[in-house]
Amino acid sequence: MLLAPWASRRRQDLLDLLDQLTPKILELTRRLEEVVEKRAVAAHLRTHPGVGPLTALAFELVIGTPERFQCAKQIASYVGLVPAEESSGDRRRLGHISKQGNALLRFLLVEAAQVTVRSQPQWRSQFFHLAMRRGRKIAKVAMARKLAVELYWMWRRGWNYNEMQQLGSHAGEPGNRHGVQ
Repeated sequence: MLLAPWASRRRQDLLDLLDQLTPKILELTRRLEEVVEKRAVAAHLRTHPGVGPLTALAFELVIGTPERFQCAKQIASYVGLVPAEESSGDRRRLGHISKQGNALLRFLLVEAAQVTVRSQPQWRSQFFHLAMRRGRKIAKVAMARKLAVELYWMWRRGWNYNEMQQLGSHAGEPGNRHGVQ
């Protein structure tokens, strides 16, 4: 009973603080949207479900140019979404993710992948399949890696998300009936 007035006061102070911060957050969000709309690559990457303006802009700025990387595995490694390896002789041990690269981009990719899992049935199915086998944490990182790879190929080939879905990552290869001729 003695804490009730203080708890009420603290709750009210926090609500007042939220009311002060909300307009500032909305202004920063609006400015971020303006910057992303001026940048063709970031606007293009936003066509992927789950990828918002901050994730798209961070991906563009951290990666720089997709031509730096020969394949998508290098993107995953650069961002730190691949397992660290400790090998000796015939023994090969894959550990936790390497966490090399930009921590903010890695965080944003994991968050965006979780949104994509909630909104895309194919991603949801793959996530739950992995989560049952390997656990939820590993599945989240695996989906973030998949997202990074898809964003890389979208950027490198100049495709939006719909083209990526229609043509796939193996477009142009022999045997792909939907591939680019």
